[in-house]
Amino acid sequence: MEQLAISIIDLRYAYPNGGLALKGVSIQVHQGECVGVIGPNGAGKTTLLFHLNGIFQSKNGTVQVLGNNVCKGNMKRIRKEVGLVFQDPDDQLFMPTVFDDVAFGPINLGYDKAQVQQRVDQALCWMGMRGYEQRSPHQLSIGQKKRIAIASVLSMDPQILVLDEPTSNLDPRGKWDLIELLQELPMTKVIASHDMEMIQSLCQRTLILANGQVVADDLTESILSDNQLLRQHDLAR
Repeated sequence: MEQLAISIIDLRYAYPNGGLALKGVSIQVHQGECVGVIGPNGAGKTTLLFHLNGIFQSKNGTVQVLGNNVCKGNMKRIRKEVGLVFQDPDDQLFMPTVFDDVAFGPINLGYDKAQVQQRVDQALCWMGMRGYEQRSPHQLSIGQKKRIAIASVLSMDPQILVLDEPTSNLDPRGKWDLIELLQELPMTKVIASHDMEMIQSLCQRTLILANGQVVADDLTESILSDNQLLRQHDLAR
């Protein structure tokens, strides 16, 4: 069995207004797995993802990444190893050029100029965006922005890639192009989405999150073929 990439035990999280977002979530993800997280709106999917690189932290339960607790003292290491891609790329892209956005992480990790260039080149190559280095991210299409947002995370060479609704707002061609690119990435992946076609194409295993709890965790084929289960959690008609 592969080593654990992610271990979450009895994670509970409440928003400042007191609303419970996660209610005792326990999950294990092995290195090399691609795991889908599906569930209705408000189920806690994004909240769960934000715990994987410390954007959210809870005193109730434990979150470990590659054997390291996700906590203040480990944050630099965690954020190098866990690349989180937001649903809206405009939340992630803030520099004047594509190169600057993709280089931001490696520069802040202390890499020299040659290393930064190599990491930017590799990340843009993975995302099929070589040649866009001097373009303004904000003048790109939504699909191109999503690729650059992913590249800005890949440039830090993470062992775990976490994506929140990566195919939202994409047209069919853009969606399938992105799916094909993600299929080629070798690292552990956790993907939250309402896009069942993408989940089926990328994820060997899928869990359903509902009302802040894991209510199913099985092979993707088994989860997506259980219409009663999907309907029960507003994931099918």
